[in-house]
This record gives sequence, C-alpha cells and structure tokens, in this order.
Amino acid sequence: MEKNIAERKKGIRHTQIAEIKRVTWLGIFINLGLAAIKFVVGFLGSSHAVIADGVHSISDITTDFAVIFGVKFWSAPPDEEHPYGHWRIETLIAAAIGIALAVVAVGLGYKAIISIGEAGFRRVTWIAAIGPVISIVFKELLYRRTISVGRKAKSPAVIANAWHHRSDAISSLPALIAVIAASINPKWMFFDNIGSLIISVFILKVAWDIVRPSLEELTDRGASAEERDKIYRIATDVAGVIDAHAIRTRKLGPNLFVDLHILVDPQVSVMIGHEISENVKREIIERGPDVIDVVVHIEPFGNDPDVA
Repeated sequence: MEKNIAERKKGIRHTQIAEIKRVTWLGIFINLGLAAIKFVVGFLGSSHAVIADGVHSISDITTDFAVIFGVKFWSAPPDEEHPYGHWRIETLIAAAIGIALAVVAVGLGYKAIISIGEAGFRRVTWIAAIGPVISIVFKELLYRRTISVGRKAKSPAVIANAWHHRSDAISSLPALIAVIAASINPKWMFFDNIGSLIISVFILKVAWDIVRPSLEELTDRGASAEERDKIYRIATDVAGVIDAHAIRTRKLGPNLFVDLHILVDPQVSVMIGHEISENVKREIIERGPDVIDVVVHIEPFGNDPDVA
C-alpha cells in the first residue's frame, strides 16, 4: 500500500516536471521573440524606453534557463550524499530569481530618477508602441500559464519565474505610456519616469515575497501551526495511537519531511507497535500536507514524554 502511494506521487511529480519544462521553453521562445520585436520597433521609433524594455526581456531568458537546468537537478532522486533529495536547489533558484527581480526594480527606479531632466529632447514615433503592446498581452498570458503550472506543482522557482513574466508585462506599461505621451508632446516624457518609479516599487514588493519564503526554508523553518495540527489529528486517528507529540517538520521545496513520537499501550508487542507506526506513516503520507516521508518514534503510554 505504502509503495503504491509513493509510486502514485512519483508519477504525478514526473508529469508536473514535464509540464514545467514545456511552459518554461515556451517562455524562452516568447521572450526571444519579444526582445527582437522591441529592439526593432524601438530603433525605428527612436524610443530608448522600448529598447530598454527589450533588454528586460533578455534578462527574463536567463531566469527561464535557470529553471530549465535547475529542474533537472532538483528533481533528481536522493543519493548517498543527499539522502533528503536535492529540493534545496529549487529554493536557491527561486531566491536567485527574486534577487534578479529586485535588481531590475532598482535599475528601473534609478534610471527613472536620473533621466528626469532628459525628457523632451527626441522625437518618438507611434511605431515604437507595437513592442510594449505585444509584450503586455503575451507576457500576461505567459504569466497566467506559468503560475498555474507552478501552483499545481507547488514549485517556488516556477512561481517566481511566473512573477518575473508579469514584471516584464508591467514594466512595458511605462514604455507604452512614454511612447504615447512623447508622440503627442515630447515634453510629456516625464510620465515615463513617474510610471517607472511606481512600477519599480511594485516589483521590489514581488521580489521580497519571493525571497522571503526561500530564506525561511533555507533556515529550516518548519510547517505552519495548521499543518502540524493536521498531522497530529491524522496520527491520533490511527487505531492503537493514544496520543502524539514532538512533531517536527522540515520543508524541502514543495515537500514536507515529518518526524513525531506516538504513545501506545505499553503492553503491546514490538510487532504490533511496529504495525501501528507503519499505519501512522502511511496515513500521514496519504492525507498529510504534501508529506513525502515520516519517521515515527514509539513510546509507551504513561511515561513522561521526552520532547527533546
């Protein structure tokens, strides 16, 4: 039974990894196409903002490749040197994407501030608006597709990459506004600066929301109180378990490792106690919050529990 559960979860994970690869390759091709379009129309329309937006699309490709190459390593099975698997690689990639987003946000904000006095010295034409418009549409669609895959796989790296796609769509907005404003009146180029500052703050917030859980995981923060309560209820529902305590958890990517102590009748045989512990393990893996492995310690009921 336990083997069947593990095999079923393994099959689901393989399907999810295949979907992650498909959506990330899609992102690479879309980013390449968008970057080319932005460079061409930005040059033809004399828009520095659109050309800079093309550079942002190129930066998105680097995070796409980080996911493509990273999923090969974080999905590898456990080995002697990594008995808990390689899930922390996914966490590191998610943190790296968050940091990359923060760098982009700071760059946008800095450029907006130092270029305030440069507005109105060039003539921008309407053709430059094609790049940002196409980018906003395609990157929003790509964000929705990627975030859906990331949430189903519970992958922080893929979810982080999805937000990177959306940040590109959002950063295209000031470029579009700048093109429209400058096409009407070159003196209105300051709209680009104001929009960039606002968007840079938004992207910084997204970056922090990505980096924070990664840092928490890297410092071995466990499951939430609600998740621990659920594990406790599952364990104590098993026949033969009188109580449970010392529940400890460790998050590794989307997975949760659990160890706990269960209290049983001190008169039961070792064989029965082992059977009870196996039932607890099976139930927690089957019904628990993304639990991949459980270590169960048996104690006789009536002794002072050792919570160490």
